[in-house]
Amino acid sequence: MSDHKKDAVDFLQMIVAGDIEKAFQKYVNMNGKHHNPFCAESFPGLQKGMQENDAMFPHKQFTVKHVLGDGDLVSVHSHMILKPGELELATNHLLGFEGDWIVEMWDCAHPVPKDSPNKDGMF
Repeated sequence: MSDHKKDAVDFLQMIVAGDIEKAFQKYVNMNGKHHNPFCAESFPGLQKGMQENDAMFPHKQFTVKHVLGDGDLVSVHSHMILKPGELELATNHLLGFEGDWIVEMWDCAHPVPKDSPNKDGMF
């Protein structure tokens, strides 16, 4: 796995583990930008939103399913369980790197339905 792929996965795992401030210090250029529509613009806005999410869902679980890299872009497809037995998401985080730093981030989440007609599942 490339360094960017490893760094992207480590960043997201640190976030889910509640090490949000440390993850941002280690991996994020705070002058970059993100595209999450539920958080204020700028990485400080995203960091605050992630801290609020961690307070609401302190026992969330995160399982990486696929990691793809293309130059300075890394996509992490994962299974996120916010509340075991209640709220599960299929997520995709796309992280743009400049050197060793994350400078841009997109994320998409799709609820995992309990009764899907597709028996192949989302993963």
